[in-house]
Amino acid sequence: MQSQDSTRILPRCLVGGFFLLSALVIGVSMANAVEIIPSVGLTRSVEGDNDANVLGGLAIRGHIMPLLATEVGVNYRQESRDDDMLEVRSWPVTASLWLTPGNIFYAGAGVGWYNMSFDYDDSLVPPLESHTEQEFGVHLGGGLRVPFSSKAALDLHGRYVMMRDMQDKLVPEDFDPDFWQMSLGLGFRF
Repeated sequence: MQSQDSTRILPRCLVGGFFLLSALVIGVSMANAVEIIPSVGLTRSVEGDNDANVLGGLAIRGHIMPLLATEVGVNYRQESRDDDMLEVRSWPVTASLWLTPGNIFYAGAGVGWYNMSFDYDDSLVPPLESHTEQEFGVHLGGGLRVPFSSKAALDLHGRYVMMRDMQDKLVPEDFDPDFWQMSLGLGFRF
């Protein structure tokens, strides 16, 4: 019994820490120049059908020190698995810490809370119930900012997202939900 309680406490502490970090990031960023970055891009799973899929996102980034920036973002991605019998949609909320030498290149890491919906095809026999899960993930990434004015810049960004293996109800095995993402955004500085 005690080990089950301790395994439930860790995710709750991580979620609480994530929201505390997010609030701190937003508060500090608001005190400095804030950049809002809408973006579009491509994402590709390390497993699955291996087709690239379109993603959309919005991030808020701000410097907390000359060589250090924070970012809070949200994305939407969708992919098909198992010969289109399963549609997986994900809308993560992420927090990142970026090293910004020269204010053109940036690299770093972050965490995310991934809301994932699993929608099974209605033609399956026996039918499988669609559901939504929340998963914790981490990412490594970086990018390149190309300013074209004091208030705007193109933002080319890439990251690799890692999460724990998940269960696939269509086949009796786990699958790796890790994925790559590349995006192009337009940052507006306020």
